[in-house]
Amino acid sequence: MSDHYYTDRPTAKHDRKTIEVELRGQKVRLVTDAGVFSKEGLDYGSRVLIDALDIPEQSSVLDVGCGYGPIGIAAGLMGAKSITMLDVNERAIELANENVASNGISQAKALKSDLLESVLHQKFDVIITNPPIRAGKETVHRLFEQASECLNPGGSLWIVIQKKQGAPSAKAKLEMLFEQVEEVTKDKGYRIYKATAAL
Repeated sequence: MSDHYYTDRPTAKHDRKTIEVELRGQKVRLVTDAGVFSKEGLDYGSRVLIDALDIPEQSSVLDVGCGYGPIGIAAGLMGAKSITMLDVNERAIELANENVASNGISQAKALKSDLLESVLHQKFDVIITNPPIRAGKETVHRLFEQASECLNPGGSLWIVIQKKQGAPSAKAKLEMLFEQVEEVTKDKGYRIYKATAAL
């Protein structure tokens, strides 16, 4: 059976490569590998999400399902004060830590975590996720529930999800958990939702 990108220890043979991507107008070089999500280059959903983000300077940011790190690095380029990056995939965590270091994002660190389990005692200003849709709706909705517990008052959860992969039910779930939910943008079937916690 082949690994999913949400496998904690991928068995796929290493195939490291360096890609160059543009994040918020800045070119960065990222190392990817087999067994991690979108290893050939930045996936379209993450691109739409990164371009839509509005992160207040000096924010504490949590990137859930960070992969090899493009979203967390983008948050660093936007002036986030601290960035915690989570993934269940140990290979992704190693790559994310390598990539934040090589791109000078010294305020970021990637940690192993099943969804938000390792940070449930912490609070953040901004939580960002390209959720693991293939892990199933129940998992994605649990991620939303955990995020609602980990936001500071007035903080925001940003997600990208395709309409055909459950955007309507995701939005309905978010509306149960958050004070305000807005569709920030849509592009080629991808929806970007910003869910804001009550003050």
